[in-house]
Amino acid sequence: MTRWSRCRTWAAGALAAGLTLVMAGPIGAAPVDIRLEPLNARFEQPVHITYAPGDPNHLWIVEQPGTVRVYDLESDLLLPTPFLSIPEQLAAGGERGLLSLAFHPDFQDNGRFFVNYTDRAGNTQVVEYRVGSDPLVADPATARRLLTIEQPAPNHNGGMMAFGPDGYLYIGTGDGGRAGDPWNNAQNLGTLLGKLLRIDVDRGVPYGIPPDNPFAGRPGARGEIWAYGLRNPWKFSFDRATGDLYIADVGQNLWEEINFEPAAHSGGRNYGWNRMEGAHCYPGGSRCDTRGLVMPVAEYRHRPDMGCSITGGYVYRGRAIPKLYGYYVFSDYCSGRIWAMSTAPAAAYGQGGAPGGMWPYEDLARTSFRITAFGEDLAGELYVADHSGRVFRLLPTAQR
Repeated sequence: MTRWSRCRTWAAGALAAGLTLVMAGPIGAAPVDIRLEPLNARFEQPVHITYAPGDPNHLWIVEQPGTVRVYDLESDLLLPTPFLSIPEQLAAGGERGLLSLAFHPDFQDNGRFFVNYTDRAGNTQVVEYRVGSDPLVADPATARRLLTIEQPAPNHNGGMMAFGPDGYLYIGTGDGGRAGDPWNNAQNLGTLLGKLLRIDVDRGVPYGIPPDNPFAGRPGARGEIWAYGLRNPWKFSFDRATGDLYIADVGQNLWEEINFEPAAHSGGRNYGWNRMEGAHCYPGGSRCDTRGLVMPVAEYRHRPDMGCSITGGYVYRGRAIPKLYGYYVFSDYCSGRIWAMSTAPAAAYGQGGAPGGMWPYEDLARTSFRITAFGEDLAGELYVADHSGRVFRLLPTAQR
């Protein structure tokens, strides 16, 4: 069952309620009341939101069927010309399609950006493009394929990409699909599936492998691998203030999880799938050897009131909601709940996992949305995408 299809029954009743939103919860000792304000546009299955370095005025919204749209934050309008439109190159539907966009850190000078999509054969493609004379419109003739990953099944494609504070491109890949990782891809260092990859797009042909990647030069291992033991890392992000890495990994039958890597860590972590689902042996009720595995810092069990498919977000570093500053905001696609997790434990985090148990998180909002993505603008303000076609700003309730 795919990430999307497992949620349809749960979401059907909630979607009929339209834009229902229930604010919730004290964050720590002080209440945080937010509202979600829709952008003045409709989108087709939005799955990714991002900004371009140095540009405070625009958001880029990735539509799963194959188009990237640009939203003007100053005029509060969707630009009529798409940034990029490549539906003819995709196999879209279910978990396939155009999945993410990452701008080169020097985009203002070199006009380079990268997209991740599943091609017509269902395989993952990471492709570089450049803009033309207009920085808000891509030049399709500049397409350069960097990486192809064969996918044995139509689900668990991962698809998230982001440049880290180190200037390298990180790419999340799922385990190849089906249930339980039948090919044992996540634990196999000889395949790129079930991993977080790290590549150098400025050196090498078609890319370079950073020499300090944890498995670079190891016989039988792919040098691109930064971390492994992941099932379907649909979304991950870097804290723009600290450089810490948060990976939200979609679970199998029982547990959704958030994994954490401190900025100073040298990679090579094994997050446990398919020996573990969350902090629990897989299959449920079995025994497993947890030596060498890194436990998640947060998890939740599949329940109708909690959800069944995690959507990772960002550590909030904006100014509009001061009491939310420093909290990791995430959600669930099935239930529409939005949570805020304290990142205070990060300061005491050890190499072996989360000391003192799981990190606390609390309700931020309860919605009827099928939340596929969060995104930041240049100022660090947060946005959230509803797969049904809307994108919303997170704002304090006092702002009118």
